[in-house]
Amino acid sequence: MSRFAIAAGHVATAEAGAVALRAGGTAVDAVVAAALAACAAEPLLAGLFGGGFLAVREASGRSRMLDFFVQTPRRRLPEPERDLRAIEADFGDARQSFHIGAGAIATPGLVPGLAEAHARFGRIPMRELARPALEAAGRGLPFSAFQARVLQVIAPICRATPAARALFCPDGETLAVAGETLANPALADAIDAFAQEGPRLFQEGEIARALAGIAAEGGHLTIEDLAAYRPAWREPLQAERGAARLSLNPGPALGGTLVALALRLAPADASALDWAHALATVAKARAEAEAQAGGDVLARLGEATAEGLRALAARPRSERGTTHVSAVDASGMAAALTLSNGEGCGLVVPGTGTMANNMLGEADLLPRGLDGWRTDVRLASMMAPTAMAWPDGSVAALGSGGSNRIRSAMAQAIARLADRGEALDRAIEAPRLHVEHAPPAGDPDAPPGPSIDFEDRFPGAEREALTRAFPAARPWAQESLFFGGVHAVRRSRSGVVEAAADPRRDGAALTA
Repeated sequence: MSRFAIAAGHVATAEAGAVALRAGGTAVDAVVAAALAACAAEPLLAGLFGGGFLAVREASGRSRMLDFFVQTPRRRLPEPERDLRAIEADFGDARQSFHIGAGAIATPGLVPGLAEAHARFGRIPMRELARPALEAAGRGLPFSAFQARVLQVIAPICRATPAARALFCPDGETLAVAGETLANPALADAIDAFAQEGPRLFQEGEIARALAGIAAEGGHLTIEDLAAYRPAWREPLQAERGAARLSLNPGPALGGTLVALALRLAPADASALDWAHALATVAKARAEAEAQAGGDVLARLGEATAEGLRALAARPRSERGTTHVSAVDASGMAAALTLSNGEGCGLVVPGTGTMANNMLGEADLLPRGLDGWRTDVRLASMMAPTAMAWPDGSVAALGSGGSNRIRSAMAQAIARLADRGEALDRAIEAPRLHVEHAPPAGDPDAPPGPSIDFEDRFPGAEREALTRAFPAARPWAQESLFFGGVHAVRRSRSGVVEAAADPRRDGAALTA
């Protein structure tokens, strides 16, 4: 019988965590090892200078959440001094503007966060956990078809500087394609430095100085910001769906609250139209909360209701590219870790083979504008790693990439597990939909009112109900990374484990 399970966004990421589990490591050991490997295997979604969140459900039943997401710097340069350059990402059917450059860099938290998680729950030395990542970065991995698609979307960022081109253009100009092997010895050296010496080099030492050095030319970030950063343990937001008890990401993140609200609004065994109406209410409540808010912290979460959401205070937030890993170990500990580097700012930190994040570089993520964010606060995020528990002793851990679609992907997957007791793969692969409060931006022909995107695999009657109720409905003929990437694990009370990863995002799942 299998003793553990892990699911992630790349086979090398999942295998790195599995190595730790086979060696007797905890679920937290596994997700730490996997996160380091993701920096090599999923370099467009994960990076040493990003941040994330970790949900842990201990074998004792206690749940907790570690917030190691990015922080706004403690100073804000005036607009004339900022290095912010606009680029356009090409998503095929739509284009989206982003900003890169030194002025887009927020204070990263990934390395201090992984160190804190390991110190609290790790069993295997960090040097051993890092070994798969070192090997993957040093020898290189074949670029996956999924990563190649993401690379095409953000091509202007990956061509923005000579150092960026050196990472993603093997011949110096042409972007990598699926199957090409990309090695990154500098990344291996940086990961090895972390494994040997801990986070000090990234917060006070040579690597911190290198990051502060590229930020010095038009950026807000200073080495003092790096030295002052601290991960934060938080009590999860608790919710229920049927018999399942959920531990969700609390404030200052937004994702957990929005998932909880969607689950509260959608009835048991909700139809596609039920979900559309529930998600439309969530989108409307979020928009109203942002329009009415005037502070810079979440006033209080309270219960996850539309009224509670309207009390949320505006805070700079990030919804960008993410990846996720979930694991459960032989003791019953479950862990779910979601991480992000944004799209990357185009500037590679010398000696690390890694772009710095661009979390301060997208106007519609900053309610007060590109130069209106408050200093020295956590950015709010849509990331929503979640632990689930049932009265019979079963546990699950799951999370998703997908930026603004995380709330929709997670709510629908959780409901299928809680309402129907479905197998993980069926719950993840089921068709999804997502609703926004307004019509798609830049579409003058779109009818007024909320817009809905849905995978065109719903039964005929449900599809008809969606298009009738939402004139601004857009069916997607093929599965797409647009709808998120839920990776999940589950363990029964008797110790039977399962894992499933989302094919929309090249997921990989392992049990042993």
